[in-house]
Amino acid sequence: MTTPLSAPVRSSVRTAEPADRYAAGTAPQGVIPQQRSVAAGTAVPTGPVADAVLDLEATWVAFKDTGCPQARERLIMSFVPLVTAVAGRVGMRLPSMVEHADLVSYGMFGLIDAIEKYELGRSVKFESYASSRIRGAIIDELRAMDWVPRSVRTKARAVDRAYGELEATLHRSPSEHEVAGHLQMPVEELRSVLGQLSSVNVAALDEMLGGDDRPGSVSLGDTLGDERSEDPARSVEAQETKFLLARAIEQLGERERMVVVLYYYEGMTLAEIGRLLGVTESRISQMHTAAMARLRTRLVEAERG
Repeated sequence: MTTPLSAPVRSSVRTAEPADRYAAGTAPQGVIPQQRSVAAGTAVPTGPVADAVLDLEATWVAFKDTGCPQARERLIMSFVPLVTAVAGRVGMRLPSMVEHADLVSYGMFGLIDAIEKYELGRSVKFESYASSRIRGAIIDELRAMDWVPRSVRTKARAVDRAYGELEATLHRSPSEHEVAGHLQMPVEELRSVLGQLSSVNVAALDEMLGGDDRPGSVSLGDTLGDERSEDPARSVEAQETKFLLARAIEQLGERERMVVVLYYYEGMTLAEIGRLLGVTESRISQMHTAAMARLRTRLVEAERG
């Protein structure tokens, strides 16, 4: 319950305040600052909580009477927790990609508007009045940012509701004809609606599944890869390497080029290549080593260039 505001305290806040400005009965106790008298023998609550209530009431009066910017700022800061609470309730029904901080920033505009338009003489608690304003500001901003028309959203809810009702009644997945009959529309129109709804829901590929950003978490994009398909980047790199390697082999000497071709393309052993060329196996090994060194050097130079 709000601490009664006695005449001496009010006089210390505002010196030229008429005693009957806020007559008793104009609003429920604790809703707005009011001039009240303290009954004889009644103890006036004291302490930090009572002082905070008195200070907030004085801030309301100062802002409404003078439009003091400092009083307005103090009122905004006092009701920031209300914005956070309303944003949390609204965010419970939204996708995880919607940030809570964004909802709070949208709701702050509603709080400022509520403070500007709130009238102290009304029999309505400010928290109740401001909550609707904050929620409305958040919803308005979300609708302004939504690229999907509201008519499509309405159709999406109607189709989902129809599927849910038919599944509960039939105990199976309904067919298109059954859903169309339930919605009292042709099957072609239902298919057109389903085609529009296919582009409504958009998911971020880098969003972590389960909303967990811990190390080792899997994103949605990680689950969409097809292991059977060829990696485009790896394929391009392989083709480029083959081209550079073929050009480097062409720059080798005739005997070294023959050793490389026979060894890697024909599958012959060093001993077989030696007998074919009429040299020893050790000499073929030396030629192979020299050819590999030259190829490696030319590939490195090609990558740097």
